[in-house]
Amino acid sequence: MFFVTDKIVFAMAMLRCLSSCIELSAALLMLRFGKVETALKINAVLAMVGPSIMILVTSLGLVGLAGKVSLSKMAIIFSGVVLIFYGISRP
Repeated sequence: MFFVTDKIVFAMAMLRCLSSCIELSAALLMLRFGKVETALKINAVLAMVGPSIMILVTSLGLVGLAGKVSLSKMAIIFSGVVLIFYGISRP
């Protein structure tokens, strides 16, 4: 199906697949329980999973680029990720 030679790309893809399985499972649980209160609790757990996966995938990507990108560009990428989290955490 797919032939991946880069282990970091494979790990990044597998983390995204894990994330999608967690999201799908949560959606099915929401439908199974059928209560707004329970759905909100499940959604609260998902609010922690999404950013965690993003941080892990971004970290793996940066590790993969470490030898190919200059330190200043790496700092700019890291600053961009920090600004994304800052922007979504402010009202």
